[in-house]
Amino acid sequence: MVIMRAMPNRWKPNVTVAAIIEREGRFLLVEEDTADGLRLNNPAGHLDPGESPIDACTREVLEETAHDFVPAALVGVYLNRFTRTRTGDDITYLRFAFAGALGTHHDWRALDEGIVRTVWMTLDELRASADRHRSPLVLQCIEDYLGGRRFPLALIHTDASVLQGAAAL
Repeated sequence: MVIMRAMPNRWKPNVTVAAIIEREGRFLLVEEDTADGLRLNNPAGHLDPGESPIDACTREVLEETAHDFVPAALVGVYLNRFTRTRTGDDITYLRFAFAGALGTHHDWRALDEGIVRTVWMTLDELRASADRHRSPLVLQCIEDYLGGRRFPLALIHTDASVLQGAAAL
């Protein structure tokens, strides 16, 4: 007989989104102030309640780069485990990475808190700065993008109940 025990602390990964944006052989990144110092990251952030991963990516790019962004394809879904240096917290991230079109730059917009600046980097510059990346997924997502990985956005389904619940939040 198998006895099922209640799990008091159910494991829940943090869901994040990231944008892979290329222009003329350079990739748009953000330099952000973290507990571990200045780090480079794809424009990225957490999925908020009441939004789809696609909408979250559009919002995060605008907040972190002051550019409009329209996701066109899913590059991949990534799982990464991270231990915070200062607290020792063990965190797992589930990242949806999107490729798409960069739109209008709104130079009047302030960048999100913690974002120091945006920067365009070549693949060689990215590889040379790997020790400054926020996670190994920064380069992995770009390598996958360059390898031609593109999946239809239709792979990601957000049920209407998620969006309807946004009004109550």
